[in-house]
Amino acid sequence: MDGGVLTVKGPLGELKREFKDVIAIAIGDKDITLSRKEESPFTNALWGTYASHIQNMISGVNKPYVKTLILEGVGYKADLQGKTVVLSIGFSHKVNVPVPDGIEMKAEKNVMTISGIDKEKVGQFAAMVRALKKPEPYKGKGMRYSGEVIRRKQGKKSV
Repeated sequence: MDGGVLTVKGPLGELKREFKDVIAIAIGDKDITLSRKEESPFTNALWGTYASHIQNMISGVNKPYVKTLILEGVGYKADLQGKTVVLSIGFSHKVNVPVPDGIEMKAEKNVMTISGIDKEKVGQFAAMVRALKKPEPYKGKGMRYSGEVIRRKQGKKSV
């Protein structure tokens, strides 16, 4: 801890995050203790949030976070070209998405694996890519997370 910035180092890398001084962070030999400096709803909310952020940082530098996106649809595919993902997702053109620093990406035919040590970056990038073509409820075409269940609709009934 150095001037409100917590640095976590591990075998996979290093993460830094700035914390406000309304929560006291004490680092021991094998534990980190957080305590509120004052009682208010704001500090109560930050207390648990900061604990989660620190826990995510520690587990991220030891084991990377992974999100898997599955493309469903005829002709839907993802190609990785350098630090850019080229998506064919049913539009008249291909969609180019730059991969941010600190994130590794693998793309097979219809499965994209996004991994990195920062849980927030991995989740944000996966959500941004998924938002380009969300799964639709009639045929299920689009991008979905691995393990996500899409509620299907019946569609039109013929008379």
